[in-house]
Amino acid sequence: MSPPPPPARRGPRPLLLHLMLARMRSSASMPGWPAWNPASPPWNALFAQAAAAPDPTAFLPPPPEPEARLLRGIVAYRAHPSHRDLPEAPVAWQDGNCRLLDYGGAGAPVLFVPSLINRYYILDLAQDRSLLRHVAAAGWRTLVLDWGWPDPITRDFSLTDYVCGPLERALIAIGQPVALVGYCLGGLLALAAALRRPDLVRGLGLLATPWQFRAPDPTQADRLAAAGLMLEPILAGSGTLPIDLLQALFALLDPDQVAAKYRRFATLDPSSDAAALFVAIEDWANDCVPLAAPVARECLIDWYGRNTPDAGAWRIAGQPILPENLRVPSFVALPGQDRIVPPESARPLAARLPGAEVREIAGGHVSLVIGKSGAATLWPALIAWLATLTRPPQPPPPRRRAEASPESRQSPPKRR
Repeated sequence: MSPPPPPARRGPRPLLLHLMLARMRSSASMPGWPAWNPASPPWNALFAQAAAAPDPTAFLPPPPEPEARLLRGIVAYRAHPSHRDLPEAPVAWQDGNCRLLDYGGAGAPVLFVPSLINRYYILDLAQDRSLLRHVAAAGWRTLVLDWGWPDPITRDFSLTDYVCGPLERALIAIGQPVALVGYCLGGLLALAAALRRPDLVRGLGLLATPWQFRAPDPTQADRLAAAGLMLEPILAGSGTLPIDLLQALFALLDPDQVAAKYRRFATLDPSSDAAALFVAIEDWANDCVPLAAPVARECLIDWYGRNTPDAGAWRIAGQPILPENLRVPSFVALPGQDRIVPPESARPLAARLPGAEVREIAGGHVSLVIGKSGAATLWPALIAWLATLTRPPQPPPPRRRAEASPESRQSPPKRR
């Protein structure tokens, strides 16, 4: 029996929003379109012809070139034959919908913690663009959490539930202290776990992890917090922040970004490696997971609205999450062109971690882990840092006997 065909692509999500934003951006060119004014005689004549024609769309004016190129890019993406076909790693442990996937390696364990929003496999995107497989090949036992899809139980989960539940239980199930590496929002969960259970963590790695949520644009943070309040009826009704609304919030952070990249994709050779990589990243970006309603409230209203992490007010199970209290070695990677987690948001966290090894790396939020610059800089730097955690402890240097002072070399006074 032949394998089932890959699922149809639905991106970019939400499609209607991206098309509306593109139309709004091109509205400045609309006065040049013929017969746009419905009160003009040409419009009336055009409308009459269209109404009587078998194909009324033939009478519509052609869209401006930027919009046409955007539509060509979307159609080319949806029709592209490339699909991710890597085999899934074995499941080492499972807790409800949350799974611990084991990528092998015989050395000390490293546990990667992805975001709750996007799926884990950005860390395993393709055979030659897999941070997980690279770390395993370098000799560490490499594991990653797949948070799974919110079910009726996890829809009520808060960040405390995720950290004190599946994440801590996964650490216990591994059976020995691990190097904990978090990506994006997963870095904050990893930080909280390392502070709560230092007995289970040998070191903490943070990749593109936010902290100062009002930097560099407090107005944008206010808009996200206001959106969280406006979405309360949906959060209360569905128990989640749905995927398309979540994607809409990301889109509004940079309204032109999606349209611009699809216009560029329309100019690529479909058989090129660049086109295949674009498709792989977009498939992952559109394969989101709904966010549990309590987590959505914490992220939008508390983090963006009140900046609770940087203010020292973010708590997990009542414990303040204070980076300066971390007592294990830490590694921080900051992508210099990150639009999702700007460097101004991530640097304050690095500054508060005692003795953190900080690497600023060229590239963006995604290229940090799968791009050529990330593979050339982040991957070897992370491997080198992991090696420092597994070296056997060095014996302290022998104590040197202090030389006696001239006074001490004198003979003690004789007793009389």
